[in-house]
Amino acid sequence: MSTGRHHGFESLEEQRLLLALDFMTAAEVLPQPFRLSFEHVGGRGEHKPDFLAILPGGGLWLFDVRPGNLVREADELKFAAAAEMAAACGWRYTVVTGWRRHVQSVLDQLSAQRRPLWDPLALQEQLEGAAGLVPAIAFGDLVNGTSLPAVARAHALHLLWHRRLGVDLARPLGDASRVWRVKR
Repeated sequence: MSTGRHHGFESLEEQRLLLALDFMTAAEVLPQPFRLSFEHVGGRGEHKPDFLAILPGGGLWLFDVRPGNLVREADELKFAAAAEMAAACGWRYTVVTGWRRHVQSVLDQLSAQRRPLWDPLALQEQLEGAAGLVPAIAFGDLVNGTSLPAVARAHALHLLWHRRLGVDLARPLGDASRVWRVKR
């Protein structure tokens, strides 16, 4: 959604990274952006990194995606060459080998409400208003304090995805999660 285009992926791991980049509001994502040729002690090598992302503010981040249990010695050499090239260009570089157990479930929950929501009951205004009254409030208390809690849950997830509400993503999202209003 953040780039306004669909992006192909070759594995579920790559799909998960694309969802995370969407949450980070990447301005652009380029799959396999180039072929890197490099020399090493054993001769020559080539590598195609998986994605290059342009993040808010213009920073570039190069990614390779490989489950940790599938990384081999030859891969480590390619990743090291990609890291050196990225550093020389002033880019960030990451090899995504996996995710904390809860990260994908939280991103899936939030992304389910990333598209525009019709809000005739002004639930988003109720949620933001209540969240702005205290430094942080439990997610369950926040939605239960609205005029229609069952519908307010969807709107709260929408506000979290769009950074109008904040939450600590280092833990699973639940009713006890502390949320706060994001200052704009």
